[in-house]
Amino acid sequence: MSIPSFNVARFIRESAERVPAVCAIRLPDGRNPDASIRYRELSFAELDAHTAAAAEIFRASGIGAGTRTLLMARPGWDLILCAFALFRIGAVPVAIDPGMGLRHFLRCVENTRPEALVGISLAHWVSRFFRKSFASVKTKVVVGNRKFNEKIARLASDAALRSEIVRTSADELAAILFTSGSTGAPKGVCYTHGMFDAQQRIVRDVYKIEPGEIDLPLLPIFALFNPALGMTTVTPEMNPSKPATLDPEKIVRAIRQNGVTNSFGSPILWRKIAEYCDARGETLPSIRRILCAGTAVHPSLMALLKKVLPNAEIHSPYGATENLPVADVDAETVLGETGALTACGCGTCTGTIVAGNRVRIVPASDAVFPDFESAGEVRERFRGFPVGEICVCGPTTTQAYDNNARATALAKISDSADGSLWHRMGDLGYLDERGRLWFLGRKVERVETAGETLYTEACEPIFNAHPDVFRSALIGLGTPKQAVPAVVIELRAGTPKRRHGEILDDLRRLARENSVTQGIRHFFIHPKKFPVDVRHNAKIHRLSLRKYYEKFSEKLESEKN
Repeated sequence: MSIPSFNVARFIRESAERVPAVCAIRLPDGRNPDASIRYRELSFAELDAHTAAAAEIFRASGIGAGTRTLLMARPGWDLILCAFALFRIGAVPVAIDPGMGLRHFLRCVENTRPEALVGISLAHWVSRFFRKSFASVKTKVVVGNRKFNEKIARLASDAALRSEIVRTSADELAAILFTSGSTGAPKGVCYTHGMFDAQQRIVRDVYKIEPGEIDLPLLPIFALFNPALGMTTVTPEMNPSKPATLDPEKIVRAIRQNGVTNSFGSPILWRKIAEYCDARGETLPSIRRILCAGTAVHPSLMALLKKVLPNAEIHSPYGATENLPVADVDAETVLGETGALTACGCGTCTGTIVAGNRVRIVPASDAVFPDFESAGEVRERFRGFPVGEICVCGPTTTQAYDNNARATALAKISDSADGSLWHRMGDLGYLDERGRLWFLGRKVERVETAGETLYTEACEPIFNAHPDVFRSALIGLGTPKQAVPAVVIELRAGTPKRRHGEILDDLRRLARENSVTQGIRHFFIHPKKFPVDVRHNAKIHRLSLRKYYEKFSEKLESEKN
C-alpha cells in the first residue's frame, strides 16, 4: 500500500490530467484595438509543463529537497511558476513581503538563512549590495527575464525532461511565510505540506468553490490557491506593492471581460471598486462570491457590495498567517444582526468557527503560557462574556516560528488533556451565547487606564459612524496600565478645515453617549493619511500613531491629575 503524498504541487498535475486544455492563467499583455485587455493564456497542461521545466532548472542549479529558497518573483505568473516548481522538487520557498521596509526585510533574510535565491534581477542586485544579510545564500537563479523564459519554453516542449513530483509527508516543512509585521517584528511562519493541503480543502468546502471558476486575486499570495482548486487565475492590472493605487476601472474591466466569479481583497480595495460601480450605476453580475479580509469590514461596505454584486455571497473570513481560516461571517449576518451591535460598541463579529477548528479564550497577558493551567481563569468580562486573547487549534494551526524560540513560546499553548498545540492569535475577543467569535482588536493595541480596558474594535466604530470620519484609531498616551485614552481621526477627503472644531465637538458628544467610550475625552485630527500595512493597505499602525502623539502625553497627564 503506497503512502499518499501531501505535496501541493500534485494539484497542478491532477488538473493537467483532468482538464488539460482549460485555461489556468490569464496574463495581461497590452490592449486590443477596441480597448479591451489583451491576454496571454496558459492551460493547465502548459502550466504543468512549465513548472516541470522550472523545476529542472532549479534542480540543475543545485536546489533540491529541503533547500531553503528565498523567493522574490513578480506576483502573477512568475510567482505561481516558481513557487510550484520549488514545491515540486521539495524545496522550501521563503516568502518575505518586501513592502515591510528594507530594514525589516534584511533582518528576516538573516534570520531565515536561505541557501538559495530565486528572484528577479533587482533581487540579485539587492543580494550583492547587502552581502552580509545574504551570506547564507550559495545558489542563485535569475527568473522573469527573457533568457529564463526562453529556457522554460524549450524545456517545457520536451516531455522527456518533465520532472517527477517529490513525495512529501504531511509534517514536512513546505514553506516559510512571513507575517506583515503590522503590530511587531515580522516573523517567519513554518508551514507544512499537510497544513497547505488542509487549507485548500477547507477553503474549497467552506466557500463551495468549484473547478472551472475564474478568480481575480487582489492579494497576490492567494493566487497560489487557484491551481489546487482548479480555478483560472486572471492576473489583475495593479501594483501589489502599492495596493492603494489600484485603478478600479481596470479591475472592473477585467471582471467583466473574463466573467470573474471569485475574488479576494482587502476592504480598502473593495470599497474603491464598489464606489466606482455605484457612481456609474453599474453592477458586476458574474461574481458569485468575494472574500473581504485584512481588517474588519464595515457594515456600510457590506451593504454597498450587496448592491453592486447582486449575485454574490459576500464573506469576511477571520484568521492570520499562523492560522487561516479560523471563522467566517457573511453579509446577511452582518446587515441583519451583528452590524448594529458593532455600531453600539460590541466589537466585530467574525462569525461561526470553521469546521475542524477549536477556539478558547485565555487571559490577556504578555506572559508565556506553557499550558492552559498556567494561563489561569479568565476574569475580565465584556457584554457579560469572558474576554481575553483568542486561541485556536485546528488542521491549519502552525506549530512554530522559524528560528525564533522566544516568539514560539509566547504564541503557543499546549493542551495537557489531549497533547494538542494551540496558537495565541494576539487578538482579543469573546465567544457569545451562540458560539460566534467577536473580535475586539489586537492585544498590543488595547488601552489600559487606571480604571478600565478599552478595545479598538469596540470604540472606533462609534466614531466611524460620523459622516466626516474616514477612520479612527484608539491610542493610549502616557504611563502603561494608567494610560490616557485618546482617539485620532482621519477625515474624509475634502473636509474643510473650518469644520474641524464642530467635528471634534460631535465626537466628544458621541463619546459621552456610549458607556464604552465615556472615558475618552481627547481627540486629534491627523494632518495626513493614517500609516497602514502594505499587504492589505487596511490595518492601521496604531502604535506608530501613539508614538506620533506621545508629545501630548505630559499635558494630558497633568490635565488628568
